[in-house]
Amino acid sequence: MQILTNTVGRKVLMAVTGLFMLFFVIVHLLGNSTIFVGPSALNTYAEKLHSLGPLVWAFRAFMLAMLGLHVLFGVLLTLENWAANPGKYAVNRKLKANFSSETMIWTGALLFAFLVYHLLQFTLRVTPDIIPEAVAKRPGDVYAMVVGSFRHTAISLIYVGAMVVLFLHLKHGIQSFFQSLGWSNDRTLPRFETIGNVLSALFLLGYSAIPILILVGFLTR
Repeated sequence: MQILTNTVGRKVLMAVTGLFMLFFVIVHLLGNSTIFVGPSALNTYAEKLHSLGPLVWAFRAFMLAMLGLHVLFGVLLTLENWAANPGKYAVNRKLKANFSSETMIWTGALLFAFLVYHLLQFTLRVTPDIIPEAVAKRPGDVYAMVVGSFRHTAISLIYVGAMVVLFLHLKHGIQSFFQSLGWSNDRTLPRFETIGNVLSALFLLGYSAIPILILVGFLTR
């Protein structure tokens, strides 16, 4: 298909797959935020997801496909930009180059590595910090599992650091979405930049609040 080999088509696919993952980030944050209501709320949320069975796995498979396409075309576009501009990562001329835009490939790689770690920890539950009694059965005591893990300073710092990386990636990625679909111009660009800045900041604060508040003892088992 021409859309897969055409640069513009690849950028559109990057935008669309990125949008699906943005929706996931929003939904995941809403679900995780039930931890602030209390153990029962988070565990009920986890139990509800577990009861959906095949639907959850179908959703995971779909998101894995979106992630795979996003990574694939992200790498291909980056290599093309490097080939066209040796020694420097090229960004769209209509967007102001900044730290976020110039490090998209690297923040993307870090986020991919963090995602693998996150899945090993809270989905496959094979990391040493997981409390055995909290996962005796599925879905188990998710609240105790999360609090027990984030009481380790190193783990909390990893998560906060990953959310800073997510902030940088989305700060440029959200405004780039509108540019890739041809919805951005000199008049609307500042608005889209503001949307990207605000949303990415909200994600940073929302996701980081959980490990930080657990680490300082605000949320306890």
